[in-house]
Amino acid sequence: MDRPTDDMREVLLAMCDGSACAFETFYERFAPLVMKIALRVTGDRMEAEDVCHDVFLEALRRGRAYDPARGSIAAWLAVMARSRSLDRMRRRQRLVQAEAEELERAGEAEPTEDVVLTRLQKEELLEALRTLPDRQRTAVVGSYFGESTQREMSAQWNVPLGTVKSWVRYGLNHLRKQLEKRGGTSEPRASAKEARR
Repeated sequence: MDRPTDDMREVLLAMCDGSACAFETFYERFAPLVMKIALRVTGDRMEAEDVCHDVFLEALRRGRAYDPARGSIAAWLAVMARSRSLDRMRRRQRLVQAEAEELERAGEAEPTEDVVLTRLQKEELLEALRTLPDRQRTAVVGSYFGESTQREMSAQWNVPLGTVKSWVRYGLNHLRKQLEKRGGTSEPRASAKEARR
């Protein structure tokens, strides 16, 4: 469906007037060129597809402003594709740099003691904890994050030590299942308190 380049100006204008057929013709003619440039600059197929999408939307919006005296449609689209690709690469680089700086700041802000869970893992854990029955949740939280041993919790709650141990064990099993369901891998490690029982 190749048309002479001169005819593509008419196709571009028809596309800007809302012709789906014209858009299809225009896209079919120039998409390989735009995609090739975007892929070469970004080195990433998904990024290149996004660039391609952006370029054709821009052509649809600004097609009437295209000036044949300044170059061919192919050249106009090629410049646009390269520019959009470079913008994306700069934005991606800024994001990577910002993330690295944030991680660095977080690393500096963390205390020197062993931090078991990252912020994301903590959020996953809290969500999973909310799904546990009350007694299991209380026993797990008390056992891992509280001040009391399981023996002390048994005395405080006036229940046998075996019951507290069962609540913790069942709670951990349910917690593990919830985390697996969410795709998380975080799970509480045995604390010194639990080891003391």
